[in-house]
Amino acid sequence: MYTRPSLRRSRRTRSRTTVRVTASLFTAAALLVSACSSGSPTTSSGGAADAVLAALPRATPSALSSYYTQQLHWHSCGVPGYQCATMKAPLDYAKPGSGDVRLAVARKKASGKGKPLGSLLVNPGGPGGSAVSYLQSYAGVGYPADVRARYDMVAVDPRGVARSEPVECLDGRQMDTYTQTDLTPDDQQERNALVTADKKFAQSCGAHSARLLRHVSTVEAARDMDILRAALGDQKLNYVGASYGTFLGATYAGLFPDRVGRVVLDGAMDPTLDARKMTLDQTAGFETAFQAFAKDCVRHSDCSLGGKGTTPAQVGDHLKAFFRKLDQHPVPAGDAAGRKLGEALATTGVIAAMYDQAEWEQLRKALTSATKQNDGGGLLALSDSYYERDADGHYSNLMMANAAVNCLDLPPAFTGPDQVEKALPTFEKASPVFGEGLAWAALNCAYWPVKATGAAHRIEAKGAAPIVVVGTTRDPATPYRWAQSLAGQLSSARLLTYVGDGHTAYGRGSTCIDTAINTYLLDGTPPSPKKRCS
Repeated sequence: MYTRPSLRRSRRTRSRTTVRVTASLFTAAALLVSACSSGSPTTSSGGAADAVLAALPRATPSALSSYYTQQLHWHSCGVPGYQCATMKAPLDYAKPGSGDVRLAVARKKASGKGKPLGSLLVNPGGPGGSAVSYLQSYAGVGYPADVRARYDMVAVDPRGVARSEPVECLDGRQMDTYTQTDLTPDDQQERNALVTADKKFAQSCGAHSARLLRHVSTVEAARDMDILRAALGDQKLNYVGASYGTFLGATYAGLFPDRVGRVVLDGAMDPTLDARKMTLDQTAGFETAFQAFAKDCVRHSDCSLGGKGTTPAQVGDHLKAFFRKLDQHPVPAGDAAGRKLGEALATTGVIAAMYDQAEWEQLRKALTSATKQNDGGGLLALSDSYYERDADGHYSNLMMANAAVNCLDLPPAFTGPDQVEKALPTFEKASPVFGEGLAWAALNCAYWPVKATGAAHRIEAKGAAPIVVVGTTRDPATPYRWAQSLAGQLSSARLLTYVGDGHTAYGRGSTCIDTAINTYLLDGTPPSPKKRCS
């Protein structure tokens, strides 16, 4: 939703590791939620809001048998305690003989005593987040010891992501230019520049990744997960997905309800929403998060946006005034590549910190440095972390994969700048601080070289074992009502609520949440209906 990349990834891992691992997103690629996709006739007839993801036949088609029976050859992959392998999946499930895609898989074997529970697949979201990096830098060491003792912790980078034949578009210098594109155009010239930037990005992806772009949908990635389940020797899929990973997990459940094991969907997405409604909901979500930040900020002496007695609305006004100033006069940021902090990068930096209240202190200091000391380095660092840009100017393929999946999964939120202009009042009402930029950021899929193959739909997964859906009441990236909606769709869902701030809930400090999820993962007992934690 505010993209380049998108807003669907969990931010919790950045504060815990030096390697940034995604799970939801932001800046000019639009945040969209995947729906159905090419390669499988998976929806019933009818309107998008009424369509239901249909289960695939239980019997494995003979054309796919070689994929389901493949042997994974595990080897050391440079990180002590982990093994890696390469898995094959059909590039096009409708034409299995037309070529393969090779997917990177990693695992950490169960480390303790007790009855083994099989594999636990993890995904941090995105789309575009590397699940392998997430496993090696966080889940494999940060998940509860009891869980790691009894499960083989497993991850696969989805097709088009990181180590799995990554989608490629712009190089580092070009990405630097793209991420600085003005998302609040003041005149026709700036509006044309934004459209040109989105077109160039899309055309570059089409030129460099033509083979993949039609086959990176969420449905295809979910089908890949079932091949992995079989290759691992598991009868059921056990899974923890965050943010966009909840949509991937729910899609798996809808396609293969009889193969659902213990599944946790944390920071849930709502597959019934079209791209524009999703973007608007998320815009309101970031406003809610900013209001919470503003209330906290004015209690601290280092809040440069206002002191005691300043209202959240006034804090927002001060931030908008700062953004307008940067739009005209970017400030130095001590960057080796010569970048300065302008409005686009500053906005990305602020939004990045909205994912986790643990980052609010860092944001306050960064804002103080930028507003009082004319030093944009702190906000630039937040933005670079969000974009997965390293000190040498190299970007991961997060933004490229993010756009590729999003633009394939749902038709674009807007088909041209005139539609954005008409929608601006609605978006600015949803968020006076971020609404304009988030609306313009949702334009990128309008120029995508491949037409969307998916659409909004319901996921019911009738017959599936209990699925735990987790929602945070003031989640900025996946609003709480999305979790409520998904839990209402899934026939076997149990909604687990975290009353608090930040994106996702598991492993973020709530003993109540962690205990409920750990109990479910270890003995299969889901939380009581409508359980709430703080």
